[in-house]
Amino acid sequence: MTAQLQQAGFGIYVHWPFCLSKCPYCDFNSHVRDRVDQADWRAALQRELDHYAGLTGGRTVTSVFFGGGTPSLMEPATVGAVLERIAARWRLAPEAEVTLEANPTSTEAARLAGFRAAGVNRLSLGIQALDDQALRFLGRRHDVAEASAAVALAARSFERFSFDLIYARPGQTVAAWRDELRRALAMAVGHLSVYQLTIEEGTQFHALHRQGAFEIPDDELAGALYEATREELEAAGLPAYEISNHARPGEESRHNLTYWRYGDYVGVGPGAHGRLTLDGAKWATRAHRAPEIWLERTVRAGHGAHPFEPVPPEARATELLMMGLRLAEGVPLARIAEEAGRPLADIVAKGALDRLVGGGFLALTPTHLRATQDGRQRLNAVLAALLP
Repeated sequence: MTAQLQQAGFGIYVHWPFCLSKCPYCDFNSHVRDRVDQADWRAALQRELDHYAGLTGGRTVTSVFFGGGTPSLMEPATVGAVLERIAARWRLAPEAEVTLEANPTSTEAARLAGFRAAGVNRLSLGIQALDDQALRFLGRRHDVAEASAAVALAARSFERFSFDLIYARPGQTVAAWRDELRRALAMAVGHLSVYQLTIEEGTQFHALHRQGAFEIPDDELAGALYEATREELEAAGLPAYEISNHARPGEESRHNLTYWRYGDYVGVGPGAHGRLTLDGAKWATRAHRAPEIWLERTVRAGHGAHPFEPVPPEARATELLMMGLRLAEGVPLARIAEEAGRPLADIVAKGALDRLVGGGFLALTPTHLRATQDGRQRLNAVLAALLP
């Protein structure tokens, strides 16, 4: 285990796949069920944690993230049991970050004190918009008043919390978005996640968009909305440390930084992915997506994982660049050489680095490669040009 890999952190992601309803824009592995047996799911998550602890039990966990789905539908006792099993199977860093995603409906907000008592120390709220019409369009079950009340409750219950917003919605103007951001900043403390609406295949929005039911902003307007986001949040002291994430210094999501810095992480629960370095080799892990099949497999085999897949050096370098160039800090050149077994110049397309640096999309220093602001805004195109 190298020092650079250890510095990236070691996280555990816990996937809770259930929602009260499916949002029309969502392509995550989420499902609606009339009834969920919390005891069965609690035991299944513990079994899968035991499986991965047998492979990585000597490591120190720096973060835990409960995602979904809607993990605020978990009973606090289930969250507590999972955290107790993690603490029993691994060393837990004294400053370990434990984040839980929550929706701002009143039913889920009532659980926040229980989550705090169970060991959660950071909350991520799915607000998505501060406009009632936009919330209805996005299929959310809360309104602006309920969202504001949930943020206020989160601020009273947790020292660290964040919430999400979605921009580039149909009919959205730059002026209206700036006003919405300013209202969000009046409630935010240290962190905001701001995502561009994209139309993902397999979602309800994908079918509706193809039918012409609505239009989203074109690339020019989407770019202007992105720049307005950066300007407003940077002026308020929350610069973008990653393409879609803004924080005051020290308030960055430590768990997500582990992903972007290409650290190792365990993924448990249906459809959860992971990356593990075992005996010097990198492995991609993933669990069966269907909740009931995953649950049955944990009973039969102790886990619901598919066979691990090796990640060869060239793929490791690609993944590292795809993740790390999202960050304002960029990617250490030494880390590229460590993962790929070759220096940067031997990995990228011939001439691409000079062109992208000359065009102002990448910056190269003696220690790091990073994307500029223009480069991060166009990162997919930059990566397509950079990687052979």
